[in-house]
Amino acid sequence: MTHAVLLSPLATQDLIALHGWIMEAADRAIADAYVDRIEQKIVSLAEFPLRGTPRSDLGAGVRTLMFERKLLIAYHLENTEVIALRVISGQRELSPLLER
Repeated sequence: MTHAVLLSPLATQDLIALHGWIMEAADRAIADAYVDRIEQKIVSLAEFPLRGTPRSDLGAGVRTLMFERKLLIAYHLENTEVIALRVISGQRELSPLLER
């Protein structure tokens, strides 16, 4: 079963902020390519939404998926939808970032 994949407003803000930071440090083409790879990883959850690590400590049904050993994609399933909650540094404290 293929699931619909959605970005929460916070996940969208995370991607915009990350794009801006990379664009300042490098250039637009590099920032575009990096964010595109993140988005592809998120979209890939449509086929295999349960492959992330369950993180009940962060909330009911929350899972995380590592991206290029630097970022965590936090998401959860709601019926037939995968909702990306945040895209954040894997080194940050996650609990306060996922409060809904």
